[in-house]
Amino acid sequence: MNDGVLVIGALNVDLVVVADRLPGPGETVVGPRLDKFGGGKGANAAIAAARMNAPVRYCGAVGSDDLGREALADLRSANIDVVDVAVLEDVATGTALIVVDSAGENQIAVAAGANAVVDPALVRSGVIRAAGWASCVLVSTEISSAAVEAAVTTARDLRLLCVLNPAPMRTDLVAAAHTASILTPNASELRDLCNVLAVPYSDIADAAVRVAQATGARLAVTLGAGGALVASPDGTTGPIPAVAVPDVRDTTGAGDTFNGVLAAGLSVGMTLTAASTRAVAAASLSVRHSGARSGMPSAEEVDAARL
Repeated sequence: MNDGVLVIGALNVDLVVVADRLPGPGETVVGPRLDKFGGGKGANAAIAAARMNAPVRYCGAVGSDDLGREALADLRSANIDVVDVAVLEDVATGTALIVVDSAGENQIAVAAGANAVVDPALVRSGVIRAAGWASCVLVSTEISSAAVEAAVTTARDLRLLCVLNPAPMRTDLVAAAHTASILTPNASELRDLCNVLAVPYSDIADAAVRVAQATGARLAVTLGAGGALVASPDGTTGPIPAVAVPDVRDTTGAGDTFNGVLAAGLSVGMTLTAASTRAVAAASLSVRHSGARSGMPSAEEVDAARL
């Protein structure tokens, strides 16, 4: 059965400071310590999918530095295949600098490093190799537009379901948005999609439908504490409520958790609504711990939260 997930995107090392509040422009805030976590939207989503017991392979690039070696060891320890990861000389592994406030909100600045030079040929060959065992390709956009385009185009040509997480959404990704099977923006990225597609809208639901109609893709829009919204080109929409979590510590990685769990669900034949419902539950649970990955739940935890 082809029930695997190929994840293509960025891998970072996250350096996190927890402070009472987020800094304003030109302002310094002080926290008690510096924590280091694995990060990057692609690698994070791969971890989330693997925790749903899906067979997962990650495709991307790291530097030949200590951070890159540690990052690949982390993926291997999570049972993620890294055969399609390029280890690049004289290039630093991607690094994210994150400040998290007492309410769990965050600010993030990223040095792309190796992520910026992911080779489209590597991506193309990775998708081709995945065609024999995977049914879903998940692509995030913290890599070059050429690499994103190679991923979604090759997936389409091989008739693989392709989920594109447009985070960030850029004008040079319009073709990819028209090629992907499913788009997974958050509310801000949905507005960006409307802007680059020149689509007028009145509210979130209207925006989701109009983007679906403009691109031909289905949408699963993440809404933070509001859960998610699915939309189709035929105009149908459906809200998906979040799971209540009393103690929010860190929202970093909640969107990545959603995407990885969504892809894992789709890979075994779930409908978009069913897979999104499971993904919302996982994302809701993920905010209970610091760091993008440490709070990602297991399949058993997600099932229990949905009872």
